[in-house]
Amino acid sequence: MKWKKQIQGLKAYQPGKTIKEVKNHNGLDCIVKLASNENPFGCPPEVLGILRDSSNALALYPDGSATKLRGILSSHLELDGNQLIFGNGSDELIKIISRSLLHKGTNTVMATPTFPQYRHNALIEGCEIREIPLLNGAHDLEGMLAAIDCDTAVVWLCSPNNPTGIYISENRILDFLERVPEDILVVLDEAYYEYVVADDYYHSPALVRMFKNLIVLRTFSKVYGLASLRIGYGFAHPGIIMALEPVREPFNVNSLALAAAEEAVKNQQFVETAKILNRQGMEQYEAFCKKHKLKFYSSQGNFILIDFSLNGDEIFQYLLENGFIVRSGQALGFPTTARITIGTAEQNRALLDALKVFLEARKAMLEGEPY
Repeated sequence: MKWKKQIQGLKAYQPGKTIKEVKNHNGLDCIVKLASNENPFGCPPEVLGILRDSSNALALYPDGSATKLRGILSSHLELDGNQLIFGNGSDELIKIISRSLLHKGTNTVMATPTFPQYRHNALIEGCEIREIPLLNGAHDLEGMLAAIDCDTAVVWLCSPNNPTGIYISENRILDFLERVPEDILVVLDEAYYEYVVADDYYHSPALVRMFKNLIVLRTFSKVYGLASLRIGYGFAHPGIIMALEPVREPFNVNSLALAAAEEAVKNQQFVETAKILNRQGMEQYEAFCKKHKLKFYSSQGNFILIDFSLNGDEIFQYLLENGFIVRSGQALGFPTTARITIGTAEQNRALLDALKVFLEARKAMLEGEPY
């Protein structure tokens, strides 16, 4: 087989353990999954009724133009319908962008560590990858600008960044966008946009109106609670959307996902409530970290990255054995950390109680005391 050279040795994405797997392996009755930054409060209840009503149309292809959702979102964002593109999650939009612009002879600029699918898709397309290390968990925008040259095709920004949760402020992103050449596409991934509470966060639809080389990606997988249905969207200048549309697969978003998203966007009260509860949960973790003198990144997402100053796999395994699935920082570029999704107040308390026992036992061991 004449496989692409760049995919030889490339590892497939490794999903985290399922709740059923952990239950069976550890003999536990109750498992709390806080590893994938899903919404612990589910989705808007009205969505469930819509999905039941849509079940009789499974034999029909979906609306390939996402006509109804396009209209709802264009009104919500105050953009024209021809400024929107839809994907099987925002992951597919990353793939479409990479397939459209990246190839041997071009380069792409991104932060590191950040969302790994930017790098993954760039590798498949055979382009040069220029990774600029984060500064205290934040994008080094000056370093990224310095890495750009005449062969740069795409620059990736993730705000808030995954896995640190650090956002890019309005002043910093405006300065950055004004200095990026107009023939380079800037991709601004806002998967966690709805959770942001920072006062100096930018308004990305306004940025798109200002910069014709910017595309913003968002998803319904996080705050809207539709991760299993796989639907995301992007918005940009009509010229960018027109160039990307031929690369998008026909009928790439299924009918159930479209129906659910249409209903979910209407329920902004659900989004606001989830945002408030998420921030309350974040405060639980931050207070715990301060009390136990643990370094953490001040996150604007629905997750927190905590540095335990030991192998992240050790924290992961301990929590797994106690009924909590989290994400080891070993897989995220922060080997001494764990990334924990913010859960319900009860889930957070239970996990933090387990962590307290772990930390106290470890302290006693280090001090040579019986525990």
